[in-house]
Amino acid sequence: GPRHVKERRRFLPAGIHRFRRAHGGGMIAAPQLCGLLDTILRSLRDEPGFWWATYRRAWKRNVRASLLPGAICGLLLAMQIFTVFHYDVSAGVVPGALLAVGLFLLLGLGEFLFAQVVLLDLPFAGLVKNSLFLGYLPRAALGVVWQFVYWIIILLLWPISGFAMVLTGLWLPAVLTMQAIYPVLNKAFDLERQIKAIRDAELDSSSD
Repeated sequence: GPRHVKERRRFLPAGIHRFRRAHGGGMIAAPQLCGLLDTILRSLRDEPGFWWATYRRAWKRNVRASLLPGAICGLLLAMQIFTVFHYDVSAGVVPGALLAVGLFLLLGLGEFLFAQVVLLDLPFAGLVKNSLFLGYLPRAALGVVWQFVYWIIILLLWPISGFAMVLTGLWLPAVLTMQAIYPVLNKAFDLERQIKAIRDAELDSSSD
């Protein structure tokens, strides 16, 4: 009836506004995430340097390349969260299972996508193609599981876990995720050899 039409008209602009904010929020968050991942990956390789200087360099280097992935992933994540909060339990198990699988695929895609932004110089289409992680499902699943475990613990123990979240923030689940997926990235793109070649070239140029 007319009342339902009015409610739908009020709901649609509010929903569109939320998704626009998610789009912009993803673009804001993506450079920060890329700076964090770059710093973590360098620390895992025992590269010398102070973390804050490394983070700033990584932020400047990856800010442009991270905007489009951030916008798209932010929008998709907002849609997933929106669906979770409006999920009707009475709808049955199948919709909930599909929602869980969709969230798993999005997180798996995101972890490979942003790791590649900081490691490789590729166009967005190439990043997405390389992020189809089904060939590396066990490692990708482990990275996603670490994220789920961390945030579930935070939510279940809230507000006690608030102090731990202040200390660990995003870096703890990011470290665990990068430890899970870096071996397959190195295997796929021969990263260690490329990094060694870059270091050797920098040492040669500094010695000349």
